[in-house]
Amino acid sequence: MYKISIITINYNNLGGLMATVTSVKNQTWQAFEYIVIDGGSEDGTKEYLESQTNFLDFWVSEKDSGIYNAMNKGIKAATGEYLLFLNSGDHFFNEKALELNHHFLTEKDLICFNLQMVRNGVSKIAKSPTNLFFSDLYTSSLPHPSTFIKRQLFDIVGLYDEDFKIVSDWKFFILALFKHNCTYLKVEETLSTFYLDGISSREDYSEERSLVMKEYFNGFILDYENLTENRGFVNSNRFKMLKEMETTWFGRKLVSLFFRVYIKIFSKKRLRDILEVKP
Repeated sequence: MYKISIITINYNNLGGLMATVTSVKNQTWQAFEYIVIDGGSEDGTKEYLESQTNFLDFWVSEKDSGIYNAMNKGIKAATGEYLLFLNSGDHFFNEKALELNHHFLTEKDLICFNLQMVRNGVSKIAKSPTNLFFSDLYTSSLPHPSTFIKRQLFDIVGLYDEDFKIVSDWKFFILALFKHNCTYLKVEETLSTFYLDGISSREDYSEERSLVMKEYFNGFILDYENLTENRGFVNSNRFKMLKEMETTWFGRKLVSLFFRVYIKIFSKKRLRDILEVKP
């Protein structure tokens, strides 16, 4: 059994596929299986895949019903303990990405690395939090091309939801972490490079996210939105100044005196209005 299965999905993107396959081929550590799922491309992809048969462990070129149907085909074909989705056009950060980092794949269910993101030739390194909170995935997600997923997690959470067009990987992550309490490790190394020109970078997926939230986390939504409304005061310069003052004994005494005097001058209702805090 392989430790890692790398899965690439592709549709009519021969140039991107060739770049991805070349990156995988050039890895100095090769103890993995490589799977390519093509959606029946008509741009020469099938012929290219036939020329790579000796390198590929599994490939297919046939029509599918979308991105997540293709990914699910890859999951079903995979035999590795950990799966990594490196889709057509994406590539490893350098030739030693797997050699230097495969040893981190031990017990955790999700193992997340940094991701180089490129738009119009300008790149930046995207970093996920070391400790994930529900609010981190409320509007964001884990970087799919640099997150290893334990194969058994798909047996627990289920395969990607093929009813959605673009958010099923995010849905999988948020359910795995905050419904099934899977384990998570953040590694401060850059693993992959992702180009911000794909479908997930262009389309509005807020409606799909909202459907997932209402179905699985409806009880948390109002609490989160209330916290967001009050965050304006928490992020204000006044609050930050008071917070900094309270780091010293003298500062705490001064803040305490300030509020006692303030309460005497203004009514409690007026104080709430000034601080913009709801009763």
